[in-house]
Amino acid sequence: MPHARRSRQRGLSLIESVVSLGVLLGALQVAVPLIGDMVEAAALRTAAEDLLLDLHLARMEALKRNRRVALCKSADGLQCTRSGGWEQGWIVFHDENNDGTLGDGEDRIAHHEALKPWLRLRGNTPVANYVSYTPLGSTRFVGGGFQAGTLTLCRRSIAATESREVILNAVGRPRVQKGTVADCDP
Repeated sequence: MPHARRSRQRGLSLIESVVSLGVLLGALQVAVPLIGDMVEAAALRTAAEDLLLDLHLARMEALKRNRRVALCKSADGLQCTRSGGWEQGWIVFHDENNDGTLGDGEDRIAHHEALKPWLRLRGNTPVANYVSYTPLGSTRFVGGGFQAGTLTLCRRSIAATESREVILNAVGRPRVQKGTVADCDP
């Protein structure tokens, strides 16, 4: 006598599939903005760390070479600029003639490309265009005066937003501090 098999259906019904898809879409609507915020926060942290590392590099190179080493903002990595912000990129270079700009015959030590388009990096007046390290590792203007200041990194926003401040102290040591700015140059 043949044995009768009973088949058991497996899978989801159409209604179960639609409900599952709805739950998934709802979860994605919550998760995608959070992931975007996490990516932007990571870019903010990374950019601050990159600038901090290049400031340390410039200071170390000035001490090692026993010569002036500077950073300046640069859009093309070949020459310094006085327009725009530091978010366009920067150069670390041996400033042989002590003028705060990369000139003919001066060694380019490092170059940092432009930051993400949603980031802004601005220096207050003392560090708006360049940072210059002496052979003793302290920061000084090209004219010899004391140079200290703050470079503020933030996400473009018309509202209050998280920031990182890269602060140069009286002896040229940089550090990063978390902060909040009222707006960030939208």
